Amino acid sequence: MRKPLIGLTTSRFHKRSQRTVIGVNEPYTRALAGAGAIPMLLPVHLTSDDLDALLPQLDGILFTGGYDVDPRRYGNAPHPKVEGIDIERDEMEVHLVQASVVKNKPILGICRGCQVINVALGGTLYEDLSDQFRGDVAHDRHDKPRDYLAHVVDVKAESLLVNILASSHAQVNSLHHQGVHRLAQELQVTATAPDELVEAFEIPGHTFCLAVQWHPEELQAHEPMRRIFEAFAEACRANISGLEG
Repeated sequence: MRKPLIGLTTSRFHKRSQRTVIGVNEPYTRALAGAGAIPMLLPVHLTSDDLDALLPQLDGILFTGGYDVDPRRYGNAPHPKVEGIDIERDEMEVHLVQASVVKNKPILGICRGCQVINVALGGTLYEDLSDQFRGDVAHDRHDKPRDYLAHVVDVKAESLLVNILASSHAQVNSLHHQGVHRLAQELQVTATAPDELVEAFEIPGHTFCLAVQWHPEELQAHEPMRRIFEAFAEACRANISGLEG
């Protein structure tokens, strides 16, 4: 059987030369390759028709981190601390989420990817946690190395995530200033921070739909974080078996 082919959503970067670059942080591709998958980068500017033609060729989608989703997508005016809005990326990812859910395609969301899945399915976000959420956990730890274990998360029983981690607790990094406010109706919370902020959710009954607010690709020295990518790759591999069978 061939290796699963997994599409990764990308970010738009502006270099000092003023040239625009589209890509992802390398740990995403290394984590997927280490789990036995082939990562394929999806340019920000793909149209809905492009995505519909491409989706059947992909065995899963990883929604990566990045800058903020446009708050107007969930009925809000932008907060002063919202940054990096990319309307083309929002449109592409919202379409991909919705199409992947309809087609029962395995999906994994990380940080912004977690947030955009919630928005695409009808949920909302805190635009800036420090201003809008009364929690006592420091969630935006960009002052620390990306593999810094910032806090623990409590994982719900009888969830996909608890089965993957084999534990009801996990130490995670934390590199976000936004978070889930109102969860979309079809999603189920499966992990929370000590201040009750949503840290992970799933779609019950979906072949594989897991979204986490932390960055497991930066924590590959920790076996439980590697298992997230291994479980995702295995679900994508099973998707190949179903198609070939």
